[in-house]
Amino acid sequence: MHQLSEYQKKITLDKQVINHVKKIIRPIILFKLEEFNRYYNFSYNRVSIRHQKSRWGSCSSDGNLNFNCKLLCVRDELINYVVVHELCHLKEMNHSKKFWALVAETIPHYKELRRELKNIGN
Repeated sequence: MHQLSEYQKKITLDKQVINHVKKIIRPIILFKLEEFNRYYNFSYNRVSIRHQKSRWGSCSSDGNLNFNCKLLCVRDELINYVVVHELCHLKEMNHSKKFWALVAETIPHYKELRRELKNIGN
């Protein structure tokens, strides 16, 4: 019978934990997307939850939204900010004044939240 090394056991456990975290955060993200998109009314395609090292979220030019499963570890207001940030990229695929004005429509104190996320790191 094949025995797993301690390293292999750890990797397997890590993957299981990450998959569990993804399952927990997904409905939270989907709910927030739906809530904020009632205001914005943007169209998007696929929503993915990933384990990313350097991003809290991203939006592709195809309208796919990606969110980091580590959002489960931050306070609710920061999750709201990331969700709105990515939603607004559906309209403005940049960080122009127009983009930030869109974000500010639902998250007026976005600058504080953005700073807080940067301080947390990823």
